[in-house]
Amino acid sequence: MAMGPRLELRQGQSLVMTPQLQQAIKLLQMSNIELQSFVDAELERNPLLERDERAEAPKPEAAPAAGAADMVQELSAGRATEERLATLDTDLDNVYTHEARADAENRTAPGPTDSGWASFRPSGGVSLDGDDLDFVGSLTRAATLAEHLTDQLNLAIADPADRLIGQHLVGMVNEAGYLTGDLATVAVTLGTGEAHIAEVLGTLQGFDPPGVFARDLRECLALQLQEANRLDPAMAALVDNLELLARRDYVQLRSLCKVDADDLRDMVAELRRLNPKPGHAFGSEPVPPVIPDVTVRAAPDGTWLVELNNDTLPRVLINNQYHAKVSKQASAKDRLYLSECQSNASWLVKSLDQRAKTILKVAREIVRQQDAFLVLGVQHLRPINLKTVAEAIEMHESTVSRVTSNKYMATPRGIFELKYFFTTAIASAEAMGESHSAEAVRHRIKELIGTEGASVLSDDAIVEKLNRAGIDIARRTVAKYRESLGIQSSVQRRREAAAKPTRRS
Repeated sequence: MAMGPRLELRQGQSLVMTPQLQQAIKLLQMSNIELQSFVDAELERNPLLERDERAEAPKPEAAPAAGAADMVQELSAGRATEERLATLDTDLDNVYTHEARADAENRTAPGPTDSGWASFRPSGGVSLDGDDLDFVGSLTRAATLAEHLTDQLNLAIADPADRLIGQHLVGMVNEAGYLTGDLATVAVTLGTGEAHIAEVLGTLQGFDPPGVFARDLRECLALQLQEANRLDPAMAALVDNLELLARRDYVQLRSLCKVDADDLRDMVAELRRLNPKPGHAFGSEPVPPVIPDVTVRAAPDGTWLVELNNDTLPRVLINNQYHAKVSKQASAKDRLYLSECQSNASWLVKSLDQRAKTILKVAREIVRQQDAFLVLGVQHLRPINLKTVAEAIEMHESTVSRVTSNKYMATPRGIFELKYFFTTAIASAEAMGESHSAEAVRHRIKELIGTEGASVLSDDAIVEKLNRAGIDIARRTVAKYRESLGIQSSVQRRREAAAKPTRRS
């Protein structure tokens, strides 16, 4: 059979994702913070995109003011240029004659204020250039741990070399107040002896708060006990055997500390009053709050109103006027660039609109499925999955999965991630009974253990109680849910109950 090159025509189908489609999928799974950063980058990159300032403008107050009326009078008097008139997107007759300033009605005649001077009014208010002072920006913040330690370092150590070592060690303290790294590495870095570093560290370990600059939990607790003059031999033996305390091995602890059961209870209680993370008492970078993408509130007719949070939705516009003006005088290469910019801008606007509609559609279906949870609580959370919602709204499961990632819903029962409402189903103990949500069962286990009292429930006892409540669950599943809640085993809880101090007559 002869072999040689030849041309063949074949017809086939393949799925090709265009860059625009990839961008739309990427936008769908972004959080509101990531989306805002992405849109900001696009605004800088694309000259045809501009932010919709109308959506971000503050709402005017009901009090009448003369500010906008003065602008109308100024424009009508001919003091505005033709370019300024052309930028207005409305006629002068439609200009809103209210101004969002509480002191606008106290405006005085043009004078030094118009030149940038401060105007003092009888009410005592001060205005610079007609703008309110930013008093929020001038508020002080809590001192950080590093700043607190540096202030003590400047007072406690006078030698320049020791102060340099101390400042280096301050920079190695984490937010909890523990010293990270080892002294040998610091000695090599600063070109001195390890004994010199240890000497400075001994001084720093006397700083406030007690326990700071510790290298482990044992040293942290020992420093706090030493500061309170409570580090006696018995307490030192207890601190040196924290692993036995974690295992509730009180018999061996009594033997090592050479104390009786009552003294050991008092020592353990005193140890628990100490702060294992002393650095957390000081200020740090504030954690940004979770901003919900969807809000749910009750309607007067008993239904639920599901709305998008417009504050999390960036609004952009396409400046077609600028595109038409520049295209007239642009070269062929520039017109091609402007055409690409216009295409990308149009696709971005459509993608943002489609993203908002998809989130709202998925959120409404979740609210419809979890109506009992919103009314009665977590025990009535229904077991649903991505397929259930996807089939109801006629979308693909992957789309629902992207929509529910990093999106939050504000409900009357709190703010929850959309993925919180998707839980696995646990079969009912009854033949025709309805299945139970895994989250609801986990909440039931937490309630049973929280109300067990002196009679500690084992995992088998919890299984029996859940079976009588109509929940078919295995013992290993109960143990898994208990561990996920951070609850100790029944043996450890019994030891904990036995170690609690009792009232002495």
